[in-house]
Amino acid sequence: GAFNAIADRLEAQGKGERTTNYRLRDWGVSRQRYWGAPIPIINCASCGTVAVPAQDLPVILPTDVAFEGVGSPIKKMPGFYQTTCPGCGGPATRETDTFDTFMESSWYYARYASARNDNAMLDAEADYWAPVDQYVGGIEHAILHLLYARFFHKLMRDEGLVYSDEPFTRLLTQGMVLKDGSKMSKSKGNTVDPQSLIDSYGADTVRLFSMFAAPPEQSLEWSDSGVEGANRFLKRLWKLVARRLESAAPPLDTATLDDQQKALRRKTHETIAKVSDDFGRRQTFNTAIAAVMELCNEVGKLDEANPQNRALADEALRVVVLMLCPIVPHISHHLWQLLGGAGDVINAPWPTVDETALERDSIDLVVQVNGKVRARMSVAAGADKAAVEALAVQQPNVARFLEDVTVRKVIVVPGKLVNIVAN
Repeated sequence: GAFNAIADRLEAQGKGERTTNYRLRDWGVSRQRYWGAPIPIINCASCGTVAVPAQDLPVILPTDVAFEGVGSPIKKMPGFYQTTCPGCGGPATRETDTFDTFMESSWYYARYASARNDNAMLDAEADYWAPVDQYVGGIEHAILHLLYARFFHKLMRDEGLVYSDEPFTRLLTQGMVLKDGSKMSKSKGNTVDPQSLIDSYGADTVRLFSMFAAPPEQSLEWSDSGVEGANRFLKRLWKLVARRLESAAPPLDTATLDDQQKALRRKTHETIAKVSDDFGRRQTFNTAIAAVMELCNEVGKLDEANPQNRALADEALRVVVLMLCPIVPHISHHLWQLLGGAGDVINAPWPTVDETALERDSIDLVVQVNGKVRARMSVAAGADKAAVEALAVQQPNVARFLEDVTVRKVIVVPGKLVNIVAN
């Protein structure tokens, strides 16, 4: 950009150099309250500030405290703060301030991996597990906590406790749940009791709505009609499975499928690919649910009087139940059993894409003349560039725009479009 270009020129002319200015301030880590890790410092009139010896750690807060609502109760407990100086042996006082709780929450993920080690802050297990593969947290923590966590991790790296540079490999910060455009709060009277919704619709409905209403990193606007819509979809899925069970399905014979049946099977395996990508890489759970809903709509159009249609519906519904299981586990468990699935659905392997099902006998292309869409056509999937060009210029509405002009170039984008440049 322009900033880099200016810096490059100034450096080349010897008139300046790049520098980074950090607007960082010292972090005041002490708090005048009971709750928090004690600061292991002793104040001595002769020796000054003295660290608590390692053999006397950890400093344990007293439990017989009286909370009066003003100040820290341990400041009024001489039995806690009166002690002996480890340096000179004279009378001294223990520090009564406690650490900011960020001092603990900034590296807890690493300590979890070393929880049984009482002799050190971390051990080799922490480095084995770090960094965290996937970190999930609320948007309200997206500044301070993450800043401190990175600071601590790099400090631990510099001290040789871990060897990775960053604490988290992937980060997902979910947004707030809003009601009437505002964050839910008791003072505003706009809270929603999840338990009442669970009592009315079931936990699966509430889970489905929460995941479907918005991408996870964006704010979610609470909607009673949205909850009802999620409930209707689950009822529709239940009915699809019930219809499927009315008559037995033969084994799927892919060699005998007609074009319409191939299209449904292609849709099933395209949905597997999309949902797998949405869950794993993109983390857009709402679009994954939308794709499953589209597949259910196609299954609902099937005439199950045809035996192979029943087989296709059986395959598609098993896929649907497996992919919805992480979001609506209770209904998925029951439907999986009804469909004859082996074991519990939560232990079933994730569906895999059959690449042969994605193959097409023909593909639809857009035909443009000078960038404007003039026709759509279907061509054989294996057609070469010359065949595609020849078919494109034969389209009636395309030929009309090519009268009395000279074709300068034909651009073929495989699987998408043909653009004819003419003047």
